[in-house]
Amino acid sequence: MMDRLREGVNSIAVKIILGLIILSFIFAGVGNYLISGGNNAAAKVGNAEISRGDFEQAYQNERNRMQAQLGDYFSNLLADPTYVASFRKSVLDRMVNDLLLEQHAASLGLRVSDDQVRQMILEMPQFQSQGKFDQELYQAALRRAGFTPDMFAEYLRKDLVRNQLMTALQGSEFSLPGEVNLQDQLISQTRDIRTITLSLAEFAKKVTLSDEDIEQYYKANTERFTRPEQVKVSYVELSADALKAEISIDDEAAQQYYQEHLDKYSSAEQRKVSHILIEGDDEQKAQAILDELNAGADFTTVAKEKSQDVGSAQDGGSLGWIERDTMDPAFEAAAYALTEKGQISGLVKSDFGYHIIRLDDVKAPVVKPYTEVAQAIKQELVDQQALDSFYAKQSELEKLAFEHSDSLDEAAKAISAKVEHTDFISADQAPDLLAVPAVLQALKSPEVKEDGLNSEVIEVAPEHVVVVRVEESRPETVLPLQEVKTQVVEQLSQLKGEQQALELGNKIVTALKAGNSDVLAENGVAFGEVQMIDRSSPLANTVYSMVKPQDGAKGYAQAKDFDGNVVVIELDKVESKVTPAYHEQIATQLSRIGSQQDLAGVISVLRQSTDIEYHIATE
Repeated sequence: MMDRLREGVNSIAVKIILGLIILSFIFAGVGNYLISGGNNAAAKVGNAEISRGDFEQAYQNERNRMQAQLGDYFSNLLADPTYVASFRKSVLDRMVNDLLLEQHAASLGLRVSDDQVRQMILEMPQFQSQGKFDQELYQAALRRAGFTPDMFAEYLRKDLVRNQLMTALQGSEFSLPGEVNLQDQLISQTRDIRTITLSLAEFAKKVTLSDEDIEQYYKANTERFTRPEQVKVSYVELSADALKAEISIDDEAAQQYYQEHLDKYSSAEQRKVSHILIEGDDEQKAQAILDELNAGADFTTVAKEKSQDVGSAQDGGSLGWIERDTMDPAFEAAAYALTEKGQISGLVKSDFGYHIIRLDDVKAPVVKPYTEVAQAIKQELVDQQALDSFYAKQSELEKLAFEHSDSLDEAAKAISAKVEHTDFISADQAPDLLAVPAVLQALKSPEVKEDGLNSEVIEVAPEHVVVVRVEESRPETVLPLQEVKTQVVEQLSQLKGEQQALELGNKIVTALKAGNSDVLAENGVAFGEVQMIDRSSPLANTVYSMVKPQDGAKGYAQAKDFDGNVVVIELDKVESKVTPAYHEQIATQLSRIGSQQDLAGVISVLRQSTDIEYHIATE
């Protein structure tokens, strides 16, 4: 167990997991949050707290990740308060679980050394360029995320310790050979069958119904013939995308924008620099190195021997090319103050320690020609004008829909839109635009449904809104028999046809099990050709529950296919074709399932044995 704990931090899987976590964290950024209320903790786990700021940041990170994956579908989900509450709770629960694992790891004495943290940083692909650690990428990423080096190291250390524990728990799981063999044989098993399909449609066609049968079924199943509550809806839609089609940008406007924003289409001045870093506050040591350089020592040699920046020291201190706003402010100011190639700065203090910087080269800014960026400029101007128009029209729509609350005509006219109308619709018949939870909720509100007022402006997607009103409503109603007779006849015929097919199928199976094969000819049916099925077949549940035939005998059963037809099954042969590769795959899957169960079990025990308090509502 302890060997696995020590190995965990160095495993490839852990590095990949941490890389994904850190990449998402860095690019999401760390914001500052205003925290209200008397308790600044979102939750308390034992003696440790999860701050509200950390919770909101984690929630926003996960929200951004889901938004990137699911797009507008996720936006629609977020319009449902119940879903948002559940989503927020899942994020906080996960943070609680992580903290429990950290605490448990600490209680076991798990530790991660500074060298391990340093090595992990050097090996992270997010900080590498051309297969090597890139100090420029590293510093830029830390700045973008709002980290100091110490903050990032501590964040990484916690993840490494927690993943040591997880790797040990999951890596200690194994599957017994007999267990793997049994699963392998079951999963790889195929069965040869022949079938008779008793078509439900054919049986239903032959059913004869009396008026009394129809009326009795109708009265006994009125819920099947009930029309749900329905409304006629009028609505006005406004979207930035639709407005883009109305906007055209000519070359003159695009040229003017280009001239006014040349800096936007120019590459920034780049500087190639090298540095020597002395970490911490040892100014005396840094000054001694600077004195050595000023006395004529070779910068590259000194950097290799004495710089404490492990990423650049091996390259003589080279950081490659940098741009403004990518480095520590003090470092950047000093680097851009150098005027001649080979010039060396004085001591520069940053969050990383003391730097001595050398200017190696300079690349002047390069302006992209207009022809190269013209299309992008026009699209940008279209997008911006569409947004400006959208927000102006949205404000007007909101104002007039409220002032003229008994009609949408004035609001639609003001934004040059058209009032759209639906026929009577129920919630499950609503078109996509109106099927958004926030819209359905508005249509049910007393103000809109009963008082006949316009709704508020409702966002159905980013830069896409709608205002709705109910023009007419009708309550849930049991439809008269004359109106639904066709449905009644169809349903009852299907029901009786199914009963007849099942009865015949059962009769055939019973006779065949008794050795009476004449039942097939008596009922005008015959088995089809032999077919081999696996567990993906719609008949798999029934076929694989049948006892394996012995000594040339056959097995019989009946089932239903995906269309509801009754299928009589004859089982001829059972085979298992096990391959070494598939055997290994099964063993891995079983171990993975066991590992997940072990981890869930540990978390469950930790939750039960730890005082956990939630201080905020996740809604």
